[in-house]
Amino acid sequence: MPARNTVQRQVIEETLRSLANHPTADEVYDAVHAEHPSIGKATVYRTLGRLSDEGTIGRVRINNGADRFDHRTFSHYHVRCVRCGRVDDVMIPLLGDVDEAAARASGYQICGHTLQFDGICPACQACGEERG
Repeated sequence: MPARNTVQRQVIEETLRSLANHPTADEVYDAVHAEHPSIGKATVYRTLGRLSDEGTIGRVRINNGADRFDHRTFSHYHVRCVRCGRVDDVMIPLLGDVDEAAARASGYQICGHTLQFDGICPACQACGEERG
């Protein structure tokens, strides 16, 4: 049964799309709350979880960090700045044979994979903060 398309749900989804920078749930809540103070934190978290479960938005699980949310739902990779935590899309071809190779090597039935690159973003590089 599909979820109801409530005003809160629309506001949260529109806010995520307007941020378009892989925000955390807290960042989505802060942006939603600034414009719609009646929408509570639990509603934002619950709605993001539902939208992610439905495939309406993407959830980006960050190694050693808070999950981020992505308005783009097609398969693609991400890069995280080890200095400031920024997360961006990496639009390169998906590694097509890696799922089959992992299945052969492990005996698992592979359902998919994620790949996170770590690096230093252009803004941190410009500030001379190259260490990670």
